[in-house]
Amino acid sequence: MKSTSPPSPPSAPSSGEDGAGEHSGILAQIRAARPAYVRGDRRVADAVLADPEAVIHLTVSDLAEEAGTAASTVVRFCQRLGLRGFHALKLAIARELGSGNALIESRVETGDRPIDVLGKIITSDAEALRDIGSTIDAEQLDRAVDALHLAERILLVGVGTSAPLAQDFAYRLMTIGLHADAPADAHVQHVAARLLGPSDACLAVSHTGSTRETVSAMEAAQGVRAATIALTSFARSPLTAVADTVLVAGSRETSFRIEAMTSRIAHLSLLDALFVSLVLRRPAAASAARELTGGVLAEHRF
Repeated sequence: MKSTSPPSPPSAPSSGEDGAGEHSGILAQIRAARPAYVRGDRRVADAVLADPEAVIHLTVSDLAEEAGTAASTVVRFCQRLGLRGFHALKLAIARELGSGNALIESRVETGDRPIDVLGKIITSDAEALRDIGSTIDAEQLDRAVDALHLAERILLVGVGTSAPLAQDFAYRLMTIGLHADAPADAHVQHVAARLLGPSDACLAVSHTGSTRETVSAMEAAQGVRAATIALTSFARSPLTAVADTVLVAGSRETSFRIEAMTSRIAHLSLLDALFVSLVLRRPAAASAARELTGGVLAEHRF
């Protein structure tokens, strides 16, 4: 299901929230809001209210099938409730029904052995990757690839834990012959954005979409009419408000993981998809540039 306007997920959370802790009356919220829902959301609401206990054991695709709608509609329905996604909805329902332990098997607990932690982390990361298919808009993804492919210069922006993602992507773009840069300093990012032009593009990476420095750089890029692309975990934020194209890929977090770790993994996967798509758009140039890059890197190996 494609949408021209982004959904209304929660405002950016603090690190470690799972998005379900303050929604013990979630069924009452859904029931009260049902009359105002559009048709797709009403179908999801009806499916949830008809058998909330069964919802606890469904996947997002299962509920979408029950409701006769798309998985992306289910995810956006959850986000409009102020939840991060479908898993958070299941947690909220389970807690309300008094069966909260039913969904905690993938959450790390204090007494877990390292091998148990590893298994749960793998499960959590796999869920984050699967969720990308439900939150990403294919049209927006196409627009992002087009903008990057046509850009004369590409500026990557990101601070904090998003900075390594931006820098890695810029380096990979360089290896296929694109003019990309990812300054480490936030002030330099802002200046670089201001120096872009209408033939350039700026891609900003931010889990919350509310980081002041990242938003400022994006505003500067928008001000000079460069193409602006936001990669974030929430479709409504200060960052997405100043972006031409919005790529939403994120996941729930647990209190044991620092600053949106699973979301970073989701963002890396989406950046990888952008990279491969760009290689497919320019196979000859990419091949020549990568051959040259490989020769340079070979000089640094024993």
